[in-house]
Amino acid sequence: MSNERLRQLPSVDAIAQRFPEAPRAVLIAEIRKALDRARKSQTLPDIEAEVRQALDALSKPSLRRVINATGVVLHTNLGRAPLTPPKPIAGYSNLEYDLATGKRGKRDTHIAPWIERLTGKPGIAVNNNAAAVYLVLNELAAGHEVIVSRGQLVEIGDGFRIPDIMRSAGVTLREVGTTNRTSIDDFRHAIGDRTRLLMIVHPSNFRIEGFTAQPTRQEIAALGREHGIPVYEDLGSGCVLPLFDEPQVRDSLRARINVVSFSADKLLGGPQAGIVAGDAELVTRIRRNPMFRALRLDKLILQSLEETFRLLAFEHYDAIPALRMIRLSAASVKARAEALRIPGAEIIPGESVIGGGSTPRHSLPTWLISLPESLEPKLRAADPPIVGRIEDSRLLLDLRTVFPEDDALINAHLL
Repeated sequence: MSNERLRQLPSVDAIAQRFPEAPRAVLIAEIRKALDRARKSQTLPDIEAEVRQALDALSKPSLRRVINATGVVLHTNLGRAPLTPPKPIAGYSNLEYDLATGKRGKRDTHIAPWIERLTGKPGIAVNNNAAAVYLVLNELAAGHEVIVSRGQLVEIGDGFRIPDIMRSAGVTLREVGTTNRTSIDDFRHAIGDRTRLLMIVHPSNFRIEGFTAQPTRQEIAALGREHGIPVYEDLGSGCVLPLFDEPQVRDSLRARINVVSFSADKLLGGPQAGIVAGDAELVTRIRRNPMFRALRLDKLILQSLEETFRLLAFEHYDAIPALRMIRLSAASVKARAEALRIPGAEIIPGESVIGGGSTPRHSLPTWLISLPESLEPKLRAADPPIVGRIEDSRLLLDLRTVFPEDDALINAHLL
């Protein structure tokens, strides 16, 4: 930009005077950013308009409610398990205060009884299942070896790799077997003086089919007892109900696995958290690990998790949105789709998926609203945004993952 053009740019103070209501520090920062962009782009834009747009954007939260019409119940990009509207306790709470004794308490007391009620074993919670895996490994095997089947050294989520988390936890990985076949003898022959833990890893959304073999958890648990070595199973999905083709938490513990960990925001249907449950002595050790404090839950998650456990214990499954969506019949989804009467829409059969790395071979029959792909940007720009999925150059909306009260919003944007 020439010196002549540069002189045409308004001063910071001149622009600031047009925004008397704005906080000065934020305002000045945005004005300077707009002026810098103008100088670099060699243009003379409407600086006032740019600043107003920036201030408007700053005044709105970045984290927003989204209508999930993809048909993926546990959608990783959209927050996994959908939650009911939170009702945080206003003001103070008895987070770490024992009302019965008037003395300091522990935040575990709000959820530990529910974990034991649902799993049959004592338990603790941390901020996600990756943290749970780290904590178990670090406490039970730091500086020593952990034996894992090579076929279970998976990567899940955003680059979460079992070998990496083991290395971070300070344990040495001892792989046994081959990618597709591992036997109990592979575990037995690998046990040595440095072995401190036998580990089983749920493969999440990864499957090997064909000429395959893995020892059962009962076999590994028996081998652990034979050598006095704890057995740890990372269950991942957190399945506590006999509703899905997934390992049940209680089944693992009944098989005498010593410690298990699993997510709370997958098939449990709760907020993000990682649960550790198992033998009382081992769970107590894990809780005493110095990293537990760094990984513990805050009061909002504790409140939400306690409510989820309560609903599960009282079998109010439909009050947990993720479980309600999974249990919804295809006929119900079709009736809702037809009731919208969207012009030009076609109602077609299809499939929903549970998602979140859970039940990869299991889909749910559903009915889809098929629309022109060109409508996708319009719905994504709506308030709240409506996110569908694109297949074969068509925009597909699956009402299974839409809260019924949001059907009218979808209808309004498509009429």
